[in-house]
Amino acid sequence: MTLMIEITSDFICPWCLVVDTRLNRAIALLARCAIAQLKTPVEIQRIWYPFELNPTMPEAGMDRKTYRSNKFGSWEYSQKLDAQTMQAAIGDGIEFRYDLMQVTPNTLKAHRLTWKACQFGKATEMVERILNAYFTEGQDISDIETLARLAAEVGIDAEQVRTFLASTVGVAEVKELEQQAANRNIRSVPTIKIGREMIVGAQSVDVFLIALQTAVNELKAA
Repeated sequence: MTLMIEITSDFICPWCLVVDTRLNRAIALLARCAIAQLKTPVEIQRIWYPFELNPTMPEAGMDRKTYRSNKFGSWEYSQKLDAQTMQAAIGDGIEFRYDLMQVTPNTLKAHRLTWKACQFGKATEMVERILNAYFTEGQDISDIETLARLAAEVGIDAEQVRTFLASTVGVAEVKELEQQAANRNIRSVPTIKIGREMIVGAQSVDVFLIALQTAVNELKAA
């Protein structure tokens, strides 16, 4: 039994990391329920759709303090928002390291790398590694060398990634996927489609688990 989960996200969104963490916990709970109740394993297949919150961001990104100060009116208010994120995710085991971040990145290359990683069956591993690299390690995920190193960590050849990202391969495909999201009226991230249910934002583990169980039951009844 295979359950498809469609996730639209951007690497600059902290709630996308929170959702991935909570969704993983819900999937683990579902697996235990499946073994105990359904007597059959449920295979989860995640499909990742790109979304650029800052599509006009310079390719190399921008100094984070400058960008956030301009966007939110002051650096102090930006730091307050960061603190709120950290507090909201305190039970998720995520150590946000905003203090290490120097650059607000352009995320197109990261989305292209995810598209490429899908060809190796490693899209979810790639997404999770990039999200953690940015939010918990403060790495510059608009940088080709950084992305090549992260790709190598999940088993994708770094030199191949360097060549790929230095080209324009995958740009049109990512833009088309973004347009598809717009056509589905997706206006914010994270947006997660589980079965017939669309979930927007960083909902609780229980919300995701209920959606997963409902989708599995619909599969069984089909």
